[in-house]
Amino acid sequence: MLFATVLAAAGIAAAPPSLEQLSWMAGSWAGEERGVEMEEVWTEPKGGLMLGVHRDVSGGKAVFFEYLRIEVTPEGIVYTASPRGGKATSFRLVGSGGSRVVFENPEHDFPKRILYWLGEDGSLHARIEGARGEEAKAREWEWRRAGRAAR
Repeated sequence: MLFATVLAAAGIAAAPPSLEQLSWMAGSWAGEERGVEMEEVWTEPKGGLMLGVHRDVSGGKAVFFEYLRIEVTPEGIVYTASPRGGKATSFRLVGSGGSRVVFENPEHDFPKRILYWLGEDGSLHARIEGARGEEAKAREWEWRRAGRAAR
């Protein structure tokens, strides 16, 4: 109940959207942080599925990648991540509104929550939240539209 209240206060509706309502995420996004070039690419929603890939490059060498998908399942909309192509972990959609979406998996070690939103300047933001041991942790990214997939 508290989480639903927090979502409502943040302008996020409790009812899940259709996958097409997440089309604001689609496209090619790029950013740089501390010398690391970051890219994230999302396909348009189609057939109940959006596919994504993330890549970090430092010093001309790929240092991280992740396969991503958002899909409609019998349980609702689910975000699934496979860091470095490894074991997939799923997060259920728990809130959305406008150009903001929140996925959660309280059973996962870290992160427990993944958020995406479109900034007022058109930038795509992502944030992961959770705890490592007793300490709360969070990490945030920001990208701008890039490449040929830009709208």
